[in-house]
Amino acid sequence: MTDPRPSTVRGPQLDETAKRIIELLQDDGRLSYSAMAKDVGLSEAAVRHRVQKLIDSGVMQVVAVTDPLQMGFARQAMVGIKVSGDVRKVAAELATMDQLDYIVITTGRFDILAELVAESDDELLDVISSRISALDQVVTTETFVYLRLEKQTYAWGVR
Repeated sequence: MTDPRPSTVRGPQLDETAKRIIELLQDDGRLSYSAMAKDVGLSEAAVRHRVQKLIDSGVMQVVAVTDPLQMGFARQAMVGIKVSGDVRKVAAELATMDQLDYIVITTGRFDILAELVAESDDELLDVISSRISALDQVVTTETFVYLRLEKQTYAWGVR
């Protein structure tokens, strides 16, 4: 008998060692392989291999996260986008735009939320009116300009 509940799409199953490595890197992305190896009880080479496998599989990234406003970008905004037709197609088109750094298909008032980082108000206006709104299936947009970054964290842990 089949399970009547809808299936949930999940990523690869991670063992406790992989989860611990992720936790260590979430706490300090510059932690050495040797320090991680001591913590998890593997060789440095094994940890290096595990980290590379986690990166290659798309489970994690190790990057420097900055505050765009402190990096010289004048504007950062979230754009709510309502579309007609295939939302996945529009999201894929938006994903080709360099100024958009975060795109998610959602439910509720908007079909897509896209985060935008711009060097100026003119660039913000250009991206919204000439690029996003110009897409055939975009019905409407609403822009939420960020005034100050109050909290930004990516250390939500592992399950």
